[in-house]
Amino acid sequence: MDERKTLDARASGLMIGLCMIWGLQQVILKMAAPDISPLMQIALRSGLAAILLLPLLYLDKAAELFNRQNLQAGALVAFLFSLEFFLLAQALQWTSASHAVVLLYTAPIFVALGLHWKLPAERLSWLQWCGIALAFIGIVVTFIREQSGTASAIEQQMLWGDLLALAAGIAWAATTITVRLSSLAQAAVTQTLFYQLAGSFILLFGLAVFLGQASIHFTPLVIGSLAFHTLVVSFASFLAWFWLLRNYLASRLGVFSFLTPLFGIIFGVWLLDERIEPNFILGSILVLAGIVVVSLQGWLRK
Repeated sequence: MDERKTLDARASGLMIGLCMIWGLQQVILKMAAPDISPLMQIALRSGLAAILLLPLLYLDKAAELFNRQNLQAGALVAFLFSLEFFLLAQALQWTSASHAVVLLYTAPIFVALGLHWKLPAERLSWLQWCGIALAFIGIVVTFIREQSGTASAIEQQMLWGDLLALAAGIAWAATTITVRLSSLAQAAVTQTLFYQLAGSFILLFGLAVFLGQASIHFTPLVIGSLAFHTLVVSFASFLAWFWLLRNYLASRLGVFSFLTPLFGIIFGVWLLDERIEPNFILGSILVLAGIVVVSLQGWLRK
């Protein structure tokens, strides 16, 4: 029996805090990129956070880390989680943090689409289908580029980065859907998170070495970035996210997710002095409006 709830005040407040943290993480990854690649940052933060998680995993009596069914689902989730952050790390080399965060957080749209076909409690209404159509129109608008003069080469690079960021959003959605439809839906939160963190450290660290992106120049910014991503993003915020995912309807958790791209754009412009194109602003508005309609359709109807 599915006992997951719609969002209440506690979950809403927690989601706002998570959105601010997640909107900032891409910006900090890009800020520290000259001294440590985003891929290496993500690999190290995952490994360090997995170590921090071990005591909680040991104390959690509900965790069954070596259960065969959970291990199989955990391996798939770890792969998808690693794929998401590999694509995001590569995207940040080609496009702006503002672009990356908006396209990454199209994930709730793909989650809603995926769960619609499998779970009766997550079926989409006609209003939500309108929201999805609106979001996809927005995605198309964000990809419109000028094709003239010297700017064309730069625009093509950003286009490639934007595509990678969108693919990362789809991978994130696939991770969420896998958690909801597998044995991990009833597994301990700490167990699911450990599979993701440990698996992504192994895979992403290996990729960083293989791709020549493993060098580190330790600076205060690098140390601060690793501390922020390890303690706040990979440990605290991911624990909170999986707790929400286990206790609330997945498609409703996007109620405040539209705030994350807004925070990302604000932090990108403020901290990185990024330029936002008019078509990207328009496309982002359509995407965010679509996410709001999909996530808040119950309230909108009322």
